[in-house]
Amino acid sequence: MSIPPSLAKRRGAAVDVRHLDQHALAARWGMSVRTLERWRFLNQGPAFLKLIGRVVYRLEDVEAFEATQMRRGTTASVPPRSPAA
Repeated sequence: MSIPPSLAKRRGAAVDVRHLDQHALAARWGMSVRTLERWRFLNQGPAFLKLIGRVVYRLEDVEAFEATQMRRGTTASVPPRSPAA
């Protein structure tokens, strides 16, 4: 879900901001919508927005959350990548 460019220009919003609703995110991760609902209740998972009664996730927040979940083994997390020189 994203803002149509014509509407974004009128509102002065960034055109490149993209959002996923909870159904799209659940499908992306192969999990149930109920799991995402439970994570929100428990303050777990990616940051979300509640806009006019709808829950949406910014794509950049989803990708940042995915990056924090990267693992090399069952106990060690992968250090963040440094920018290419």
